[in-house]
Amino acid sequence: MKRILVTGSLGQIGSELVNHMRKIYGTDNVIATDIRRPENNEVVLGGPFEELDVLNASKMAEVAKKYDVDTIVHLAALLSAVAEAKPVLAWQINMGGLFNALEVARELNCKFFTPSSIGAFGESTPKDNTPQDTIQRPGTMYGVTKVSGELLCDYYFKKFGVDTRGVRFPGLISYVAPPGGGTTDYAVDIYYKALQEKSYTSFIAEGTYMDMMYMPDALNAIVTLLEADPSKLKHRNAFNITAMSFEPSQIAGEIKKHIPEFKMSYDVDPVRQAIANSWPNSIDCTAAKEEWGFKAQYDLPSMTKDMLEKLKIKLNIK
Repeated sequence: MKRILVTGSLGQIGSELVNHMRKIYGTDNVIATDIRRPENNEVVLGGPFEELDVLNASKMAEVAKKYDVDTIVHLAALLSAVAEAKPVLAWQINMGGLFNALEVARELNCKFFTPSSIGAFGESTPKDNTPQDTIQRPGTMYGVTKVSGELLCDYYFKKFGVDTRGVRFPGLISYVAPPGGGTTDYAVDIYYKALQEKSYTSFIAEGTYMDMMYMPDALNAIVTLLEADPSKLKHRNAFNITAMSFEPSQIAGEIKKHIPEFKMSYDVDPVRQAIANSWPNSIDCTAAKEEWGFKAQYDLPSMTKDMLEKLKIKLNIK
């Protein structure tokens, strides 16, 4: 990879991935894009940045040609809870934007990465140790766009030879970007509230297991897959990856080890709870391990310790 174009650069993943990749590949070789250009933003100020609406196909092609990119990382999308509230817009952005990005990759012969999600599974999917290849019948618009996206990326690889690659991310936990409207975002917000208020009201019910991953592991997974030997990729798109599976009381228990006075209560959001109930309890990531060497470094205790330490600095809490 020489020049990398990233869409959705100001989102949860992009806001960290851009800086991560600039350290690896060089500041001028990672071109960040987003639909907005906020002032005093590290991604915007730290290297090349272009305003880009991913529904504007000609502008996307123009930016890609301007910087002579050879890799596209397409992150722009509406997340699960927001997509369910705005299903038409979600289809337009999640599928229209992906189609445009794939077309640019085809035209310019670019390597291509876009993430799928555990949201691509549904209630009929096996819940425990969910296989890499299994039934996918999601009941949300977000899930529908993710399954459709997986199939579209497979099509572009088989039909046009576009070097498409992708993972199914679990819930992602980060101290950098604030929660962005996802069902798993309780596992981010809880750390903020633990430090600021010593309490948290969970919108996800006790006993609801979901797969999760700390952002440093997610960033490493993207780079590792992009650098992987293509001849070893049997699946290419939508690799299951995960680092841990837990339910709300378990993350609360880990926080209490550091903040003994922390208290957890529940006020379940029916919409997000229904989404969570349709997702797996745990997934099997054997294919990712075997085909490109995926390995997560953080578990729940080590992530909790690091999250609280980093957030104390960010929030200026002594």
